Amino acid sequence: MTPNNLKDGERLDDLNRNGYHIIQDKNRFCFGMDAVLLSGFAQVKRGETVLDLGTGTGIIPILLAAKTQGAHFTGLEIQPDSADMAARSVAYNHLEDKIEIVTGDIKDASKLFGASSFDVVTTNPPYMIGQHGLQNPDEAKAIARHEVLCTLEDVVRESAKVLRPGGRFFMVHRPFRLSEILGCMTQYGIEPKRMRLVYPFVDKEPNMVLIEGMRGAKKRMTVEKPLIVYKEQGKYTDEIYEIYGY
Repeated sequence: MTPNNLKDGERLDDLNRNGYHIIQDKNRFCFGMDAVLLSGFAQVKRGETVLDLGTGTGIIPILLAAKTQGAHFTGLEIQPDSADMAARSVAYNHLEDKIEIVTGDIKDASKLFGASSFDVVTTNPPYMIGQHGLQNPDEAKAIARHEVLCTLEDVVRESAKVLRPGGRFFMVHRPFRLSEILGCMTQYGIEPKRMRLVYPFVDKEPNMVLIEGMRGAKKRMTVEKPLIVYKEQGKYTDEIYEIYGY
């Protein structure tokens, strides 16, 4: 069964979780492994409320709704076309009572939702600074990958505002910005508590970092064992298969 409101260029992808699917457009930004790994790293307790900043097509709220006992998930997305796809995916999966998609700017999150309004914030923000790296000429993809419309500081500042005291912050990012990330989190009162580096192969450098912080916590951080993606070319490790739900 496919939704009757798919637009040109869109497809319906199976998430291999709870029978859920997601609408994506191959010409725009499709979710990647980083979003899936974040959904496996984030810890959402029964009854908690979650805000996903820069939700794109809604992949993280939908996966967290499948994997956790959270009470409600909100996805904030500035690009109307992506937010529309996310809302249609929510409706297709009959998750309207659990997930709300809001079109808006990360920089305005605390104004939109109010202070201390969520137990958990998740985010897979743009990784690249300005012109760093090859900027995709397609605007939608450039916005998703580069700090065109928001910066790391915007994400952390607004997360600190919307989190309740003791609330938790989960982010996937790139290791080359780790010093900046930890400094920014500390500056805004989100204490880094847990970190895991992601390696494509056991003998390669890490290319992703998963970070958990807590608003107002004491200083103490745990570094977890490395997460290895491939055990050989084209074959995931058992842990990656488990995270994906295969």
